Amino acid sequence: MRVANINRKTKETSIEAEVNLDGKGLYKIDTGIGFLNHMLEQLSKHSLVDINLKATGDLHIDLHHTTEDSGIVLGEAIAKALGDKKGIKRYAHAYIPMDETLTRVSLDISNRPYLVWKVKLKVEKLGEMDTELFKEWFQAFSQSAGITLHIENIYGDNSHHIIESCFKGLARALRIALEKDARASDSLPSTKGIL
Repeated sequence: MRVANINRKTKETSIEAEVNLDGKGLYKIDTGIGFLNHMLEQLSKHSLVDINLKATGDLHIDLHHTTEDSGIVLGEAIAKALGDKKGIKRYAHAYIPMDETLTRVSLDISNRPYLVWKVKLKVEKLGEMDTELFKEWFQAFSQSAGITLHIENIYGDNSHHIIESCFKGLARALRIALEKDARASDSLPSTKGIL
């Protein structure tokens, strides 16, 4: 089974995450940040990756450490659960419409982490979150998961819709890229022989 558990404790946060890549999209998320909880629930539901994540952090200072560290821990858990990556589809993309918004997410589970973030938001906060923290979450996630991740909001007006479409796009692309390829179940999807 492709499951993993990661515990990360620093002076700023304490986070535990467990993932099942072959799950049903079941989740139990508690970061202490309502909007981030909602986004991670969307990620689980639409990727079909079961996610249990519990975070406590220095929210009395601000939300930065908890947001970034939750991305780190979740990325590490997915990377660990992937193991040697044999048989995965590796590449995927998703276009997500959400009312007036359209977002494209493309990814490569390459072990060459990189984030391209072409998302502009019109407001400084969503819920209690500073909107600049969303790029920080995706950056931390892509780095620790070893994923090349391109996110582009093609158009949209409502910042809630834009960010939610980014998380749902990541979810749908992950769902495809993490799947086992029936035609290459014992093969590593790379001519290098390693990912």
